[in-house]
Amino acid sequence: MADKKLVEAITSMDTDFAQWYTDVVKKAELIDYTSVKGCMVLKPAGYAIWENIQKQLDSMFKETGVENVYLPMFIPESLLQKEKDHVEGFAPEVAWVTHGGLNPLQERLCVRPTSETLFCDFYKNEIQSYRDLPKVYNQWCSVVRWEKETRPFLRSREFLWQEGHTAHATAEDAEARTVQMLNVYARFLEEYLAIPVIKGQKTEKEKFAGAEATYTIEALMHDGKALQSGTSHNFGDGFAKAFGIQYTDKDNTLKYVHQTSWGMTTRLIGAIIMVHGDDSGLVLPPAIAPTQVMIIPIQQHKEGVLEKAAELSEKLGNFRVKVDDSDKSPGWKFSEQEMRGIPIRVEIGPKDIAANKCVICRRDTREKIEVSIDELESKVGEVLETMQKEMLERARAHREEHTYVARNFDEFTKIFEEKSGFVKAMWCGDQACEDTIKEKLAVTSRCMPFEQEQLSDVCVCCGKPAKKMVYWGKAY
Repeated sequence: MADKKLVEAITSMDTDFAQWYTDVVKKAELIDYTSVKGCMVLKPAGYAIWENIQKQLDSMFKETGVENVYLPMFIPESLLQKEKDHVEGFAPEVAWVTHGGLNPLQERLCVRPTSETLFCDFYKNEIQSYRDLPKVYNQWCSVVRWEKETRPFLRSREFLWQEGHTAHATAEDAEARTVQMLNVYARFLEEYLAIPVIKGQKTEKEKFAGAEATYTIEALMHDGKALQSGTSHNFGDGFAKAFGIQYTDKDNTLKYVHQTSWGMTTRLIGAIIMVHGDDSGLVLPPAIAPTQVMIIPIQQHKEGVLEKAAELSEKLGNFRVKVDDSDKSPGWKFSEQEMRGIPIRVEIGPKDIAANKCVICRRDTREKIEVSIDELESKVGEVLETMQKEMLERARAHREEHTYVARNFDEFTKIFEEKSGFVKAMWCGDQACEDTIKEKLAVTSRCMPFEQEQLSDVCVCCGKPAKKMVYWGKAY
């Protein structure tokens, strides 16, 4: 009875997806709530996923010449005010420090919602000559945004992320870096998180405050909602002019630098849950799973069973492996391993030992494979590789099945009323149409994909000549 109860505690995703999501993050012990609304404790199981994301992304960044730095968490109000669009974009979400100890501060300090202004202030002294360029810096830190509605991983008031901030001599160099980082993000999601993405540009309305252009990767969750999973911004020389970041070029003239910024957050953990999870809990892609293999001894009180489990663990030393030798029943252990999303479990009991074999069970398909103990290591490697590949294929198939085309407003409305997913439709480029669509259907433009298609000649909303094909969707 007890074994059954663990799984019953999760609401079915088809009954109530939002509740299912909350159940999973709590029951898989990824997070806990705190006494400050919208601020979460990242528990060991949740933080370990972030550590793997961080480790992998960090090495991919460094391959492209990125260096890590750390800047303060406080921004003086006067500094935040320097770039008009930027401050307006963030003003509603800023947390302010007004006192130092018992004394009121002469100038309020903002707790960083993002660090463009700090990097600009730093770069104006750091960069003097063309020889100082490019500057390709990144920082791993937390930021604070006073969100009204919060959800674990997707929107919290304080969250962990990385923010890259670069400065270049020319517009071309800045654009190349902006696109390069977006491609790093897309490759990371597909290769490590098994999440397929649409790469494209945000519209003027949806771009980052103060940017010339924002590029994004958009992913589709299991419930058909879109999740912005990483963004890369080209700032042109707007920030450089606001902050006076100039360098002396080879021809001895003063020029403004061109800048970029790009970021990814713990929201990616939410994406992993919502793309791959099922009614038994998490399903983690092997490449990012903190524990890839859980060995579960059956009838562990019998002689030699625990010893054999330890021996298998040693045999699988090339993988991230654990043995569950707790005194819970095997059924409970199975449920727990499934809830936590551990890719493979290996079952070993007295009968298996006698026959020199064990059972491998895949978390994603529940497929059970009997394997000789001598071949265990190579079989585990093979299964993990297959699982990683098939999880991406399944997620891609799900996205294709939930991507629709609309050629007029009636079709557009009907799809969003009856279905959920991405809708591809033409757009005239006018923000009024975006506003109308958002107002009537609670749908936003997700991106203008780099791979454009000419679906029709007219805008899906107003019927005027179309300029771009856009992916539209409901988002988190």
